Amino acid sequence: MPPRLKEIFGDTVSKKVSETFSITNRMALPRLEKIVISVGLGNQLEGTKLNAAAKETVLVDLATISGQRAVMTKARKSVSNFKVREGYENGARVTLRGDRMWEFMDRLISLAVPRIKDFRGLKLNSFDGRGNYSFGVAEQGIFPEVDMANTSYAHGMNITFNFRNSTDDISRLVLTELGVPFATEEDADL
Repeated sequence: MPPRLKEIFGDTVSKKVSETFSITNRMALPRLEKIVISVGLGNQLEGTKLNAAAKETVLVDLATISGQRAVMTKARKSVSNFKVREGYENGARVTLRGDRMWEFMDRLISLAVPRIKDFRGLKLNSFDGRGNYSFGVAEQGIFPEVDMANTSYAHGMNITFNFRNSTDDISRLVLTELGVPFATEEDADL
C-alpha cells in the first residue's frame, strides 16, 4: 500500500500546482526529492573526540525517528574559534527518499509538529530561494517514538525538504496542500 501523502501528492496536489502555475509538462512539475534530518554535535566535543554517550544517543534517536541508520558527518575544514579540526566527527545525518520519506513526512506533520510546545506554525521565511524548505526542532521529544525517560542527552535537529523543479512559491503551495502547518500573518507578528 503506497503512503498516504504520496497518493495525495499524485492525485490532487500536482493537479492544483499544474493549474495554478500553468505547468503543462508533467516532467516540469515539482517533486519532493528527499528529506534530510541532521544533528550538530559541536557542543559535545571533548578535546578532539565526541562524547560517546551523546554520539550513541543521537545515532539511536535518528534511527528510531527515521527508520534508517544514521551516518556521522565530519568537518570539512578546521575552524580554530570553534575548536573544530578537519576530518573530526561533528554531527549525524539521515537522508530519506521514496516511501520512507513520505511516511516520515506524514508522521512529522500529523504527530510530531503539533506536540511542539507553544506551537504557532512553522515560519514562512525559511525557504532558500530554490524551493527547499528547512526548519529546526528544539528537542527530539516531540517524536512519539523517542522515550525521553531513557535519554541521557537532549538534542535538537534540522529538517530539510529538498524539491526538484520548484520555486519558493510552488514549494509553499505543495507543502500547504500536503498539510504542513505554516504560521499565519498575525501569528508571525507575535
